[in-house]
Amino acid sequence: MSTENALLTILAEKIKNDSLVLPTLPEVAIRVREAADDPDVNLHQMADVISHDPALSARMLKIANSAYMGRSVKVATLNQAVTRIGLRQIKNIATALAMEQLFVSKNDTVKAALDKVWGLTVEVSSVAMALLKHYISRNKHTSLNLDTITLAAMVHNIGVLPILTEAERHPDVFANPAFLEGAISRLAGRVGGSIMRAWDFGPEFVTVAERWNDKRYEPESIAYIDFVRVAAIYADVMPVDGEKSEVYASYVAKGVIPDVEYMESEEFIEQYTIAKSIFAD
Repeated sequence: MSTENALLTILAEKIKNDSLVLPTLPEVAIRVREAADDPDVNLHQMADVISHDPALSARMLKIANSAYMGRSVKVATLNQAVTRIGLRQIKNIATALAMEQLFVSKNDTVKAALDKVWGLTVEVSSVAMALLKHYISRNKHTSLNLDTITLAAMVHNIGVLPILTEAERHPDVFANPAFLEGAISRLAGRVGGSIMRAWDFGPEFVTVAERWNDKRYEPESIAYIDFVRVAAIYADVMPVDGEKSEVYASYVAKGVIPDVEYMESEEFIEQYTIAKSIFAD
């Protein structure tokens, strides 16, 4: 049996038996989510929880001061940042910003693969965030919100992590990137859904992680997965048959984007650049 087939067999068996080792949420994300779910928590207490992670604290200040939040007056303290972002949004945004902590490995080959996945994750997230922000500006009464798309996009390809971890035991497969990408394409969705359930995330996150790359699944009404898919197409993460413009047109018809030209417009590029800057070191 080839190394590739051996890995596929092992992965398929572990997924079937629910024995694949899934990543755990970063500790700071767990603490933030627990605090956010406490009905008695206040903004000062939430800031205290976040302050224990200097990297996350810096990122929260950055997002609070970003043009993405639409504020020109800068805040200088974590308390002010948490107040500006708000308790409802902080849960998803802090979790999203903590995701980078999972994309690490001491193995140089695996690290290189994870770095590539992380870069593409940021790319997809930035596009999806920009698209939903524009959609909300045109649909004031939508139930979709920016903090949810930020986290949903950041975890859309989370199923890659345990697959690469398992592949680390079969180093030869990294010499065949096409095979590894194929294995990820076939299995990552199912694994991603398992991770979202293990983390006790809501159904919108499960759907995005599990079905974003499944062309058989199409929600009737506009949903977060639509924005992730348009973003994945834009970033060349989700292959399409024919021209991108033809696929974009279907999302114009659905109401996800205003027109095909918007994807190359100065307004979109500006909002995408603003969103992407949030994740920069």
